Amino acid sequence: MRHFSIVILLLCLVTGCQQQKDTTPPWATNSSEDLQQFDLSDIEQTGELIAVTMYGPDTYYDYHGHHLGAHYLLCEQLAKHLGVQLRMEVCRDSAEMVARLEADEADIAVYPFNNDSILFGWKVGDNKPELISELKQWSQPDMLDNMKAYEHRLLTQSRVRHRVYAPMMSKGAISRYDQLFKRHSRTCNWDWRLLAAQCYQESTFDSNAQSWAGAKGLMQIMPGTAEHLGLPKDQIFNPEQNIAAATRLLRELEHHLSDVRDRNERQNLVLAAYNGGMNHVRDAMRLAERDKRNPHSWNDVRPYILKLSQREYYQDTLVHYGYMRGQETAEYVDKIRKRYQIYRRSIR
Repeated sequence: MRHFSIVILLLCLVTGCQQQKDTTPPWATNSSEDLQQFDLSDIEQTGELIAVTMYGPDTYYDYHGHHLGAHYLLCEQLAKHLGVQLRMEVCRDSAEMVARLEADEADIAVYPFNNDSILFGWKVGDNKPELISELKQWSQPDMLDNMKAYEHRLLTQSRVRHRVYAPMMSKGAISRYDQLFKRHSRTCNWDWRLLAAQCYQESTFDSNAQSWAGAKGLMQIMPGTAEHLGLPKDQIFNPEQNIAAATRLLRELEHHLSDVRDRNERQNLVLAAYNGGMNHVRDAMRLAERDKRNPHSWNDVRPYILKLSQREYYQDTLVHYGYMRGQETAEYVDKIRKRYQIYRRSIR
């Protein structure tokens, strides 16, 4: 046993004198060659520009499933100019954005910083001289103002291109689609007249209606939503298929709001979610609850839907999805409810 131990010791001494093989993986090395900056040529090679920003009316927000904000739209143009895809990530504050840049986790901070910026108030990491040079050559003094004007035209023009039909086609009928409303309203267990009132608000009963954001048909369903609901692209303008898909969505939204026990209040909040997005509605509900209002009451949540367009509210820590053009959503619900009352009194 002792002789065996001596042999092992001698073997260890011999191997210790030999050059040991480096088992460090190549990606873990600290050599200066591997600490090269990730600049424009690398962005073009990976095919992705990573930008960080904050929610806001001028920076980035969701509008009917469509991303808007003049700075975001301008960043899209930059990505197109570079021939890459844009990945936009939202930060809580400007300090987080700067930290992401310094850690090289983002290529550009798309936000109107006041000082020490490259252009439009944007920041780029100091280790990206190629990208900085490209930005300076690409930018024009009036680009941001032109993008703001473009966005304003989008938001102030008629949201939906459609033909306007009379609210009441004849005595005892609301529209040519009444039978479809009656049949498919069972899916979500709604009064078919409420479904008809919503359809009028969406498209004025024009089955070929289409919004600039891409929503289509009687119930203005976005292509991504249609795919989620199993509505084929070639059937999105089909009146029955469009209405049927919309009622499946309403049923799904009702499920997400199942904590709201009162049916009338739940329907109001579902309508708000259909128009403005469930995430924004939940943000407003959290704010209402914080202020000791009833988060399950439309009258108590509605003011916070409106307040989500104010910085002090959309940047609140309780708000997870930022800025919202809440006036449109509030009016959407109110108009549908008003029209529904008319239909209830007039149509049996």
